[in-house]
Amino acid sequence: MLFSYARNSCHRNHSRYTLCSHYYHEDHAGDWQTCRVCRESFETEMYVWFGTNAYNFEQLKNPPSYQPTRCASCGMVIRLGEDSYTLTPQGTYVCLACTDVPADLKPKASRRKKS
Repeated sequence: MLFSYARNSCHRNHSRYTLCSHYYHEDHAGDWQTCRVCRESFETEMYVWFGTNAYNFEQLKNPPSYQPTRCASCGMVIRLGEDSYTLTPQGTYVCLACTDVPADLKPKASRRKKS
């Protein structure tokens, strides 16, 4: 079997990209929707994404609000659960368009306009 990063496997997606699965694999107590340990395991944007994305059988009700993550270089919004980015040693995020990667190696989607 050839491994793929394609997100077309329900089992794989639920297992890798949901709070429910993280909660289960970490053997936390109580309900995953109110687990304080899970809430503190991720920054807010990723906590919300893991709890509300399409890979959940039941989505997190009333997710906390957060400010969108922006590229430290150009200011473009980076969706941490969906977009490509680099986390710098200083703890800032840089979008793929601003990283030091040759243009011919970047996916076409990262060549969008910087607004």
